[in-house]
Amino acid sequence: MRNDEVVTEEHPVDGTAGHGTRASDEELMRALYHEHAGPLFGFVLHLVAGDRQRAEDVVQETLVRAWRNIHRLDPAAGSLRPWLVTVARRIVIDEHRSARARPREVDASALELLPAEDELDRALRMMTVADALGDLSPAHREIIVETYLKGRTANEAAAELDIPAGTVRSRVFYALRSLRLALEERGVTS
Repeated sequence: MRNDEVVTEEHPVDGTAGHGTRASDEELMRALYHEHAGPLFGFVLHLVAGDRQRAEDVVQETLVRAWRNIHRLDPAAGSLRPWLVTVARRIVIDEHRSARARPREVDASALELLPAEDELDRALRMMTVADALGDLSPAHREIIVETYLKGRTANEAAAELDIPAGTVRSRVFYALRSLRLALEERGVTS
C-alpha cells in the first residue's frame, strides 16, 4: 500500500464493499469536492507557478483518482486532505518529469518561411555555378553570361560584345570546358 492512499482495509475494485451504495459514494465525492477543491486548488496553484489552467487540470485529475479509489477511502479515518495533497503533488511531479523527458516543442511556423526543397536545391546549384564562374577568365565569364544566362544567340552576343560570331562560338566551347572543370573541382558531376 502506498503512502498517498488513505484506506482502512483493501476492498474489491467493484465498489460493493466499503461505503456501500453508489448514492453514498456520490455524496462522499460531492462532500469531498466542496470541502477540499478550493484549498487543493490554492496548493496546486503554488506548485505550478500560478498557471491556473494547469492547476485546474491537476485538481481535476486528483479528484478523478479519488473517485476511482472511493471504495478504498475511509472518511471516518479523519481528513482526506493530506491524501489529496499528496496525490496532487505527485501528479505535478510526474508532469514535470514527463516534460523534462520529452524534447521541447518548437513553433513550426518559422519552417514555413524556408524555401521549398526544390528552391533550396536550385539556390545551392546557382551559388556553386556562380562560384565556379569566378574561376573563369573575364572573356570566358562574359561569353557564358551573354549566351547562357541572358539567353542570347551567338549572333546576338557577337553584336552585343562587338566581336565576330565565330569567336563567340569558339569562346563558348572553351568557356564551357573550363566551367565543367571548375564545377568538377567543387564536386559537381554531370
